[in-house]
Amino acid sequence: MNHLATITAAAGLAAIAAAHADADGIEVDLELVLMVDVSRSMTENELEIQRLGYAAALQTDAVYAAVQSGMLGRVALSYVEWAGTQQVIVDWRLLETREDLAAFADTLSANFNPALRRTSISEALLFGAEMIENNEYAGLRKVIDISGDGPNNDGRPVTFARDRVLAEGITINGLPLLTREGMGSQWHLEHLDIYYETCVIGGPGAFVVPVLDWQDFAEAVRRKLVLEMASQSPAETLRPAQMLLRDPYDCMIGEKMWQERRRYWDYQ
Repeated sequence: MNHLATITAAAGLAAIAAAHADADGIEVDLELVLMVDVSRSMTENELEIQRLGYAAALQTDAVYAAVQSGMLGRVALSYVEWAGTQQVIVDWRLLETREDLAAFADTLSANFNPALRRTSISEALLFGAEMIENNEYAGLRKVIDISGDGPNNDGRPVTFARDRVLAEGITINGLPLLTREGMGSQWHLEHLDIYYETCVIGGPGAFVVPVLDWQDFAEAVRRKLVLEMASQSPAETLRPAQMLLRDPYDCMIGEKMWQERRRYWDYQ
């Protein structure tokens, strides 16, 4: 092979390698989608608490240390608010420094106009999985973190969405909100944490962090983010769910509750 052919062949191999690297994406320790409930049952006060709670948690020393603890020392994060539909509030960002975390938090602290709709955990999960599939990152782990104050009552069955997401190698963690305020208090589902454990979460190391009172929200988010970003086993650090009995829960309970509401309204 002459000199020119050698150069041409080398350039071709370099181009192939570069294309392969682009296809693989930017390597990170974790791709994490934060799916946050803004459905009709949430009050303006609760919506503000959620935004500010995440913003505060992201700027703690513990979360920064968790980001730095991975093999690569960087995490790809996005923040989506969901109800019957989804809205990307902060698209994918690479987090490596305290400044990165602060900038993400500042965006969450901005003014917002949340949509008021029904609760579709299933469509939120599928949306989160699509975001992970179509981003520019290649995470060693892929996680959807979903919060909510009620069961699925719209869209496809939640177990269908859960199983489809798990089949893509994505872990689902839950932040069930067992608080009672506004419209949500009228249709409160007892033991929502058990519903999340039975019907929503799944995958390696999946866990639930229940929120019993809004004043505990920021701390619960901080603990959850540390567990996710630092790849720690949650078994020894998480409070167990309320119930000791682990009977299978009705994963269609949200849809049934919605039908009961509709019948109630029809008679008024």
